[in-house]
Amino acid sequence: MSLLFFDFGSGEILLIVLAVFIIFGPSKIPEMARNLGKFINEIKRASEDIKTEINREADRLEREQRLAEYKKKLETEKGTTVTEETGTSEVKEAKKKTDEENEKKVEDPKAKTQ
Repeated sequence: MSLLFFDFGSGEILLIVLAVFIIFGPSKIPEMARNLGKFINEIKRASEDIKTEINREADRLEREQRLAEYKKKLETEKGTTVTEETGTSEVKEAKKKTDEENEKKVEDPKAKTQ
C-alpha cells in the first residue's frame, strides 16, 4: 500500500514516526505537534491575507478602468472633457440622464404579458 504523501509506503512512515518518538521522546511530541499546527495556521492566514490584498487591488483597478470608460463615454456624449476638477454634480446629472434613457429603452416585462 502506497500513500500519496511523497510516495512513502506505510512501513516507511511507521519507521519515521518511530525514529521521531525515539529521538524526541513522548514529552516533546505533543509540544512539537502544537507548534507545527500553529505554524500551519500562520501560513494559511498569511496566504489568505495575500489573496485578499491581490483581490482588493484587482477590484480597485477594475473600478478605475470602469470609471475611465464611463468618463470617456460622457466626453463623447457631451463633447467635453471630464476631469477631476469637473464638478461631481455634473457627472451625477449626466449619469442620471443616461440611466433614465436606458430605463426608457428597457420595456416593462409586465406590459408584455398583458
